Amino acid sequence: MGKVIPHSLFTDFDINLFKSGKHFKLYEKLGSHPMEVDGVEGTYFAVWAPTAKSVSVIGDFNYWLDHEHPLNVRWDESGIWEGFIPNVGKGEVYKYYIRSHNHGVATEKADPFARYCEKPPHTASIVWDGTYRWKDKKWMENRKANNALDAPFSVYEVHLGSWKRKEGNEFLSYHELAVDLVNYVKEMGFTHVEFMPVMEYPYDPSWGYQLTGYFAPTSRFGEPEGFKLLVDKLHQNNIGVILDWVPSHFPEDAHGLGFFDGSHLYEHPDRRRGYHPDWKSLIFNYGRNEVRAFLISNALFWLDHYHADALRVDAVASMLYLDYSREEGEWEPNMYGNNENLEAMSFIRELNETVYGNFPDVQTIAEESTAFTGVSKPVNLGGLGFGMKWMMGWMHDTLEYFKKDPVYRKYHQNDLTFSMTYAFTENFMLPFSHDEVVYGKQSLVYRMPGDEWQRFANLRLLYGYMFTHPGTNLIFMGGEFGQTSEWNFQESLDWHLTQYEGHAGIQETIKELNKLYKNYPALYERQFSPEGFQWIDYGDHENCVLTYIRKGNDPKNDIYIALNLTPTPREKYRIGVPKKSGQPKEIFNSDDKKYGGSGMASDISKLQNTPWHGHKKSVEMTLPPLSIVIFE
Repeated sequence: MGKVIPHSLFTDFDINLFKSGKHFKLYEKLGSHPMEVDGVEGTYFAVWAPTAKSVSVIGDFNYWLDHEHPLNVRWDESGIWEGFIPNVGKGEVYKYYIRSHNHGVATEKADPFARYCEKPPHTASIVWDGTYRWKDKKWMENRKANNALDAPFSVYEVHLGSWKRKEGNEFLSYHELAVDLVNYVKEMGFTHVEFMPVMEYPYDPSWGYQLTGYFAPTSRFGEPEGFKLLVDKLHQNNIGVILDWVPSHFPEDAHGLGFFDGSHLYEHPDRRRGYHPDWKSLIFNYGRNEVRAFLISNALFWLDHYHADALRVDAVASMLYLDYSREEGEWEPNMYGNNENLEAMSFIRELNETVYGNFPDVQTIAEESTAFTGVSKPVNLGGLGFGMKWMMGWMHDTLEYFKKDPVYRKYHQNDLTFSMTYAFTENFMLPFSHDEVVYGKQSLVYRMPGDEWQRFANLRLLYGYMFTHPGTNLIFMGGEFGQTSEWNFQESLDWHLTQYEGHAGIQETIKELNKLYKNYPALYERQFSPEGFQWIDYGDHENCVLTYIRKGNDPKNDIYIALNLTPTPREKYRIGVPKKSGQPKEIFNSDDKKYGGSGMASDISKLQNTPWHGHKKSVEMTLPPLSIVIFE
């Protein structure tokens, strides 16, 4: 085995960019890169470890001996150690052995820029140089339209390890998912899939939210090219891909980023800002240039190398507030004396500007649970620059309302109508995510009141309300067929339930709602604009009925929605409409027998010259029990 040969991929310009936090393609320079130098095959290694006394590459190829392949530190105070090792190629397992100036502390670290990692519980990095020929050219050329804010976004949230499993509770591989999952999502009619974190993580119960391999798809399901195949197949079937991305915290695992070179390199050195008490994890130092470059490079990497269409940024609220989950005395105010994390806000703005500057045809989506203003407002208008924000308030209020017995709903109708007072302050995505079906909260169908028939009717009504409310939609896997048990990351979804009428009916409901959402421009063209919504009547508390209009760019496309939130049918119910002519036509009735309903018809009358709800014309109709009726 040859010794380390001096070699570098860095120019002086690269180093200046890196030091100033502006190098956003670090994955092309740092990490391990198989190549040929002076006619010799081998691998170039580069790692950032500024307080190290020495850094060497250890692996199977040198019996994990730390003195065999020492890297050379650069002369420019960048803190980068590098070198070319002959005859080390693709598939070699390795780590960095780092001896620190800090009392000689030695750490064995996985490569932060590794493209592939050992399958957990093993923790080493793997030299990788996979080739993949993408076949999604058509999608990539058209995705600006598919990912636009005035396009349908109906998202299916998936945890790859528990969507479906094989005999013996074994994982499906990326290759198997590229068949089964893709076919299912296409059949159900979702426009996008959102994957809970696919980057390598050591601990299954973290669901992927405690990352150690930021540049490597988890090896639980196969090689990196397998994940590319999965994305590619989704694109070939006109389905976009959203990746959960976690720049908010990382675990303290010995092989990870924490205390990387014997110093607080990636994490903030002040425990009040560098440690997360809820998740017992470390928080990035957003004020350090090189850390910002690492994170923004990572975001661009998934958009560049894996053709991701959007990044859903996890736990944004925890980044924005210095006192997040902290008691008095456990945090320090910023220079203005308040609780905002100015460095994190600056990082987020730079992240979004850089993402949209390099990939104008993608989206960033914030999981942000507070009333922080301007999350989805452009940076140049003082916002954080995200494309969308999860509407957590709507989710909470809506589920609170729906779990109430219909007898009491008339006293709580404002739980449903309140969201319209702030619905257009952000570009909102309406989420029923994995967080709503864990930790004793129960599945969605079991949070609905009444007997079994009423539970399913309520759930169909809930989804109908969701799809006709302004904003985009997200449903966690299992919700689309009324999974009865809480989500368990260690097991497959309960697919056997789909043989039963109620569950099959929920599935048909979601299929039809997805079709409606995509086929009726009134539901998406102005989904973030007050011009896209108009109440007909939100005040009929006594009957628990809500009526409203969704509007697109062309008034001819307006659609009308009526919700009956009780099990009592409302016959000859009159609704005012602003149309002067035309025959009303039902386009969806959640009480239809094909969805598991009672089959009561809505019997919408012709347009009548009876003024109602402030309009000159009106229609009479039957509102079936616990139903949503949509007509044009």
